[in-house]
Amino acid sequence: MLALHGIGVLVTRPSHQAVPLCRLLEIQGARALRFAAIEIRPLAERRALAARLGALERFAVIIFSSANAVRYGAALLEQRRDLTLAAIGPATARALNQAGYRVSVSTSGGADSESLLTHPKLCAVAGERILLVKGSQGRDLLERELTRRGAAVTLAEVYRRERAVPSAAELAVLEAHFASREIQVITATSAEIAASLLALATPALRAGFEAAHWLVPSMRVSAALRAAGLQAGLILAPSAQDQDLVAALLRWRASESGA
Repeated sequence: MLALHGIGVLVTRPSHQAVPLCRLLEIQGARALRFAAIEIRPLAERRALAARLGALERFAVIIFSSANAVRYGAALLEQRRDLTLAAIGPATARALNQAGYRVSVSTSGGADSESLLTHPKLCAVAGERILLVKGSQGRDLLERELTRRGAAVTLAEVYRRERAVPSAAELAVLEAHFASREIQVITATSAEIAASLLALATPALRAGFEAAHWLVPSMRVSAALRAAGLQAGLILAPSAQDQDLVAALLRWRASESGA
């Protein structure tokens, strides 16, 4: 029997990002149910943004904050291969590679801003210009810390996260999944996703949320859930990478079964 047989997992990533995780879960025997808690929308018209940014060679480093930043912002590079690119996390680096670009500065041993900030290229940046390609309303740690280190940071916000607005019928279907105990685990791979799920919860869904375990990628997301009053069990993964999420779920299942 496969390791995750009998486990239903609610995958709450935006639709275009959910499929790879669902496949990995299904390979391990889980049943993956998709319910996008947020949607990703392009934010800036590329030509206007490119005109505002000016010559990209002015920037010592161009940082992409996420795979979505690559999806909506890689066109700004205009196929240039002489720029120094940085990526937060393996998924972002992979997205840049797949778009045909080489990543010079990447995280090691982590997939967040804190990890990238330890890279030698970003430790001595006083007087340098740095471009940060990101979504709106995301974390500002990278911008704040690079500015504190003396860099002139320019933001290129190329997408925004929007809370999903499911129909009454979609919520009723989700409630039915919980009522029939088909869902044992809920993924919340960002604080935004966690907040959106809790905000849209009907009383019946909130009861289902408390009865399930939540799979989260960081203590920051865990803290956000606890601050919102959630008392459900938490499964902590080392990052939001698909493989790390599934590995954490496998460890939890093994510990639950006494294996």
